[in-house]
Amino acid sequence: MSYRPRTRRRTFGWQLFTLVSCTALSAYFTYHTVAGRYGLQARTALSSRVTILEFEAESLDHARSSIKNEIALLAPDQPDPDLVAEIARDVLGYARPSDRIYRLR
Repeated sequence: MSYRPRTRRRTFGWQLFTLVSCTALSAYFTYHTVAGRYGLQARTALSSRVTILEFEAESLDHARSSIKNEIALLAPDQPDPDLVAEIARDVLGYARPSDRIYRLR
C-alpha cells in the first residue's frame, strides 16, 4: 500500500476569495502609505511646516542677538550715551534744548 498525499482541490470560490483578500490588503496598505497618519501627504505637510518654523527660529535668533547687543550697550557700569539719549527721546519724549520741534495738525 503506497501513501498518497491528500491534495486539496482549489475551487473557483477559494481562488476568488484569495484574490479579493489580497487586493483589499494591497489597497489598505497603499491608502495608508499615501494618506495615512504617517503617510506621504503627512510628510509633505510636516516638511513645509519645518521650513516655516526654521525661518521663524532664524528671525527670532536675529531679534535675540539684537536685543542682547542693546543690553550690552546699556551695561550699568558704562552705558552708551548715544543709546541712552535715543531711548530718552523715543520712550520718554525728551528733547535737547537745541532741537526744533514741529507739531503737525
